[in-house]
Amino acid sequence: MPQIHPTAIVAPGAMLAETVVIGPYCIVGEDVTLESRVTLRSHVVVDGRTTVGEGTRFFPFASIGLEPQDLKYRGERSELVIGRNNTIREYVTINPGTEGGGMVTRIGDGSLFMVGAHVAHDCQIGNHVVMANNATLGGHVVVEDYAVLGGLCAVHQYARIGRHAMIGGMSGVERDVIPYGQVMGDRARLCGLNIIGMQRRGFSREDIQGLRNAYQFLFATDGTLSDRVNETAERFGGIAPVDDVIEFIRADSSRAICQPKGADG
Repeated sequence: MPQIHPTAIVAPGAMLAETVVIGPYCIVGEDVTLESRVTLRSHVVVDGRTTVGEGTRFFPFASIGLEPQDLKYRGERSELVIGRNNTIREYVTINPGTEGGGMVTRIGDGSLFMVGAHVAHDCQIGNHVVMANNATLGGHVVVEDYAVLGGLCAVHQYARIGRHAMIGGMSGVERDVIPYGQVMGDRARLCGLNIIGMQRRGFSREDIQGLRNAYQFLFATDGTLSDRVNETAERFGGIAPVDDVIEFIRADSSRAICQPKGADG
């Protein structure tokens, strides 16, 4: 049966797997589901319609599933779904969805949320994401697999962060960040590619060089971005990382694409 410390409060109706561990002074709400090997160290609050996948660990004072910080929220029974084997450190806050955003906030598998990170309502987080200390997401943000968000960065609502992207510490991200891109600055600008991250993830030298060539062409100053996207697809299509970038830029979005300084077009 679950290991529940005598000082913890678990509401009737909460669904706990046999191998769940709930430490001192934790609170678990009635609509919460904790799957196998979920661990709440101490002083963790998990509430709302929240489902947590196996092996995910919560550290002290994390606040999970409480109502979103959205003035339009009217108590709708929205959800928070957290995947497997995530590490959620001290003082992290993660909010459920809202009616205006699809009713669900979703987090994938194997991610690390460091001290004080915030995931707002209706965000969609992929797998193996890292959010460093006090990194903050506005509502409706999409963060794709293997993205890394530096400490104290802030991402504007509805922005998208592409897979394997790197957000520099203390950056304010107002625009979509392409896959494999690297951005930094108080109003973040694209400053290159996350080559080190790609090397660590085992991308081939050919794919990395192909993406470099495509990047230089894509963010040249001649013509419009739309024209350059089409020509980049013709010249460099078939290289997997390049295809990822082209697909990302062509997708519907309410935000512009983050570009290098002087390259807006």
